[in-house]
Amino acid sequence: MTARSPDALPARGLRFLLARRRVLLRLTAWSVLETGQTFLIGYGPARALDDGFLRGRADVGLVWLAVTGIGVLLGAYGTARVYAAVAALVEPLRDRLVQRVVARGVRTGDAASLSGLTQQVEIARDTFAGLVMVSRSFVVTAVGALAGLFTLAPPLLLVVGPPLALGVALFAATLRPLARRQEAFLLADEALAGDLGTVCPGLRDITATGAEAHIAAGTGERVEAELRAARALAHWGVLRVVSLTVGGQLPMVLLLAAAPWLLSHGVTAGALVGALAYVTQSLLPALRNLIHGLGTSGSRLTVVLRRLTRPGTTDADTPRTAPSPGPSPQQNGPGAETPPAFSLTSVTFAYGPASTPVLQDLDLDLPRGAHLAVVGPSGAGKSTLTALVAGLLTPSRGTVRVGGHPVPGPEAAAGRVLIPQEAYVFGGTLAENLAYLRPDPVPEEELLAAAEAVGLTPLADRLGGLGARVDPTALSAGERQLVALARAWLSHAPLALLDEATCHLDPETEERAERAFAARPGGTLVVVAHRISSARRAGRVLVMDGRSTAFGGHEELMRSCALYRDLVGSWAPAPARRGSEPALALRDAYRVDAVAGSGLAGDGRHVVAHRPVGQVQAPGDLRDGGTLGGEG
Repeated sequence: MTARSPDALPARGLRFLLARRRVLLRLTAWSVLETGQTFLIGYGPARALDDGFLRGRADVGLVWLAVTGIGVLLGAYGTARVYAAVAALVEPLRDRLVQRVVARGVRTGDAASLSGLTQQVEIARDTFAGLVMVSRSFVVTAVGALAGLFTLAPPLLLVVGPPLALGVALFAATLRPLARRQEAFLLADEALAGDLGTVCPGLRDITATGAEAHIAAGTGERVEAELRAARALAHWGVLRVVSLTVGGQLPMVLLLAAAPWLLSHGVTAGALVGALAYVTQSLLPALRNLIHGLGTSGSRLTVVLRRLTRPGTTDADTPRTAPSPGPSPQQNGPGAETPPAFSLTSVTFAYGPASTPVLQDLDLDLPRGAHLAVVGPSGAGKSTLTALVAGLLTPSRGTVRVGGHPVPGPEAAAGRVLIPQEAYVFGGTLAENLAYLRPDPVPEEELLAAAEAVGLTPLADRLGGLGARVDPTALSAGERQLVALARAWLSHAPLALLDEATCHLDPETEERAERAFAARPGGTLVVVAHRISSARRAGRVLVMDGRSTAFGGHEELMRSCALYRDLVGSWAPAPARRGSEPALALRDAYRVDAVAGSGLAGDGRHVVAHRPVGQVQAPGDLRDGGTLGGEG
């Protein structure tokens, strides 16, 4: 599919309207009643004065006023019927935009697509409806008023027509610059909102790492950028006031100033009053609505439509294909080497300019199909590493590539899937949750295979099958992790990043899930390990301790890395619960090790703060050389 330029938007809009000619004809037919109403607003009072009241024939004057009133009622009925025709024009636009947004990225969890589906599509729908109404109203009013002026006295057109045309032309000349500045303002506003959405949840970490000045400077730049965009938009908005003054208010002044000349050239007093009625009661309000509606909402609609139909989107009638997770050796050309699953080159990252780097000049290449466990004490940078590979963080120095593609980037994003500790489950069916990362419909057999692979089948059976609706609040943390694991297993991404993604599962289920990911054809698995058994299962282990790292197999690291030996040695089975396995030691300053086993919260385990590191007391046993409370 070839990408369409935003300049093609008017042509596409014209095709959209031509495809709905019957709706446009119905809209035009009902608008004729409004044209007649506008015509009578000036013509009726003029005839009532000239043929009736000024000649002493009050009955004739009252009849003309009655005709004008009937015309207003008919026009109001036509306006009511117009709304139904506008709805028939607007709703198909909304449906098409929704289809386009869904085709582009809702199934892949793209935040911009979710925003487009909710806020931006509704903006486009409401704004388009308003624009149809105000532009149609201006055309109808202008036709009726100009026809009335010509019928009353052609010289009136010489006074009203030129300033009206000049005002409309001046306004039309500002539309494109206004749209560009409106788009710049929206982009600046989105950038600021995105920055605040990242900064605000991490205020505690920012303070802890001493990064206040750096973060404040970056946020301040975005605030200033939005302020500059708002000022530029306001400056061009002044021209709308000038257009309204020239096109709507200047004709009134000219009619009054030219009244002696008009009266001397055969224009009657009634015709002059009718002309003033046309300007004040019809043209001026219609022009004001057009300028404020099209000037603000029109430019906003242009911006939103460009964003919703930007290059790379898919038409509703275009066949959809699943995105390729990355180039294959055949795509790279004969003899080309297959790029690693991911690579880090001299990567350095710190959470603030004054803070100690979490990663320092880290070089790491992981081959495709490898199984890597990342271990280390708390705060060593394990989750930071996965966030850098996933593109959620940007390194201070160095480069990150996934499948040979730079991070961040769309190709790299399509080649990896990140499963965090806090799993996301939404309130749809279980099948919808599992297929969330797939752009194409997923056969039921694949869904069942994914559930079986990671150990989700018992939960699926308990819920009532794949078609059962899921209440996220009714699921435990471990059950939500199982859903997220099955969803990631089904994705096309060859690189799976499990960042504490199994911490709420028992060891057996955790092992099953990890082996399922490791066995995916062509798949690569990176596990941030919280149990030493995860490290034993992996073919490669990365040991992190702040800026120090060690890389190798389990046996190799046992011989060469003191930290890894310490981590392995700190594990001991809890005798009271067979199969239970504590977490890797945290190695904190107070020599406190948290015990995490197969049970969840409230399983009776405790934190022991006064025994040597690596010794874990059994559940329910709080004794320290004696009984608690003196009980025997």
